[in-house]
Amino acid sequence: MKTIRYVLWALVAVAGFGLGALSLDLFGTQQTVSGKAAIGGEFSLVNHKGERVDQTIFKGKPSVVYFGFTQCPEICPTTLLDMAGWAEALGTDGDKFNYVFFTVDPERDTPEVVADYMSAFDPRFIGLTGTPDEVKTALKAYRVYARKVELDDGDYTMDHTAAVYLLDAKGDFFGTVAYGEQQQNALAKLKRLLPSS
Repeated sequence: MKTIRYVLWALVAVAGFGLGALSLDLFGTQQTVSGKAAIGGEFSLVNHKGERVDQTIFKGKPSVVYFGFTQCPEICPTTLLDMAGWAEALGTDGDKFNYVFFTVDPERDTPEVVADYMSAFDPRFIGLTGTPDEVKTALKAYRVYARKVELDDGDYTMDHTAAVYLLDAKGDFFGTVAYGEQQQNALAKLKRLLPSS
């Protein structure tokens, strides 16, 4: 009887190990560096003022980062309005953050288009764009999903990651704020990025 029980437990263990290995194979392993998710890296883009910038814009201040596109009908403008609301709700602490918008649609989002779009939100917002290859490099570095979706009328839209990324003052990934997350939860996350007084 004990032998049968041991054999059954061994089979369960082997099956569990096999499923774990299969899930890693199917979904890929998440790389980590020093216990942190390997999200972020080098990029070279143009801001909405036409200036060339790179990942060093994240150094010195925590950052609130969103990846979207200017012709997004709902999710992108809603999220950017949420970000502006967080900045306002934080009061003077709102100035202690970078607020950065990366386009996932470089074909249409030129620096001029991004500049016009940013003007509808908060003056502290920085908009970034570049060539398709430059944007692709940035999206890959930050593990952002973006895909062009053709529409019946010959136009297209973009399917993309909708979460807001939070980076610490070193530019390291800290966490995310989900689309539609309650403001109090988002503010609590942002406050954890502020230096303790």
